[in-house]
Amino acid sequence: MNSEHIISERSQQLLKLLIEQYIRDGQPVASQKLATSMNLALSPASIRNVLSELEDLGYLRSPHTSAGRIPTPQGYRFFVNSLLKVKTLDDSIIGEVQQELTPNQDKQSLLQTTSSLLSRITQLASVVTLPKNERMILRHVEFLPLSENRVLVILVLNEKEVQNRIIQMDRSYQLSELEQASNFLNQHFSGKDMVKARAELLQAMQRDRQHMDSLMQTIINVAEKAFPWEPKQPDYVLSGQMNLLDFADETGVDQLRSLFKAFVQKQEILELFDHCLEANGLQIFIGEESGYQIFDSCSLITAPYSVNDHVVGVLGVIGPTRIAYEEIIPIVDVTAKLLSAALN
Repeated sequence: MNSEHIISERSQQLLKLLIEQYIRDGQPVASQKLATSMNLALSPASIRNVLSELEDLGYLRSPHTSAGRIPTPQGYRFFVNSLLKVKTLDDSIIGEVQQELTPNQDKQSLLQTTSSLLSRITQLASVVTLPKNERMILRHVEFLPLSENRVLVILVLNEKEVQNRIIQMDRSYQLSELEQASNFLNQHFSGKDMVKARAELLQAMQRDRQHMDSLMQTIINVAEKAFPWEPKQPDYVLSGQMNLLDFADETGVDQLRSLFKAFVQKQEILELFDHCLEANGLQIFIGEESGYQIFDSCSLITAPYSVNDHVVGVLGVIGPTRIAYEEIIPIVDVTAKLLSAALN
């Protein structure tokens, strides 16, 4: 049976009050505090019994150092799904976003402004991904041998973009060698960002240089020169990561260190945000729901932005699970809509 169906109205009220107070104060909430601060017509003993039941259901937990309780990710999820009332944004916030996201900026400046603005308003870390049509996604590659150790590279990128380039190699290659190399790359890297594909191959070379067979050596040699090294622009714009230091006690120093490392390496964040491209509308990940261990102590709220009614990127905020969901959700949603309007 779904545990959401067996929580009484009184239990839901207490869970809502406890989560709201914990989000506001950041301290474990005791039954006595709930009884005195919320003017509830319940005794502390009755409240303790309800909180104990909620803890047994997995919605609350008791930190070892406190007699109070705090929400679990499961508790936050029930709160967001069933108890949350999203606030209407103040006109002043909407006006601030509209004023800064003007269409007279170049695209990169607009993305940077969006990220900085989102971080400043929410006091969290914010990410805005580069429009996907500006990233080089490999669809197909072919290599053809030319004279004087040259190779013709035919690249199909993104949707229908075709690029031809000639690369100079250190030796001549047979057609069969190049066909094997292109078959391998198409099988393993089609649909992936070319810069990441090149980096993965070079890492493989560094790991196993001594035992690499001739095919793999050929693949790496041609891919190293055929695939670009740096994208024209960064994969995403990040702002406000230092805001997360304010929540170090909650997320844990080790978790925070892993998160900052992920900001540098980018791969896990980009993978998660790329998944959000395929989803409809606003997404909320709480704790382990993202599927990435670095976000186990975090919540992420993301929304897609579009150009000409086509979703091209995602923006969002990253913070602790104790964030003001009723305020952050509409900010992310409105910012995505106004960024889309500015890009159009």
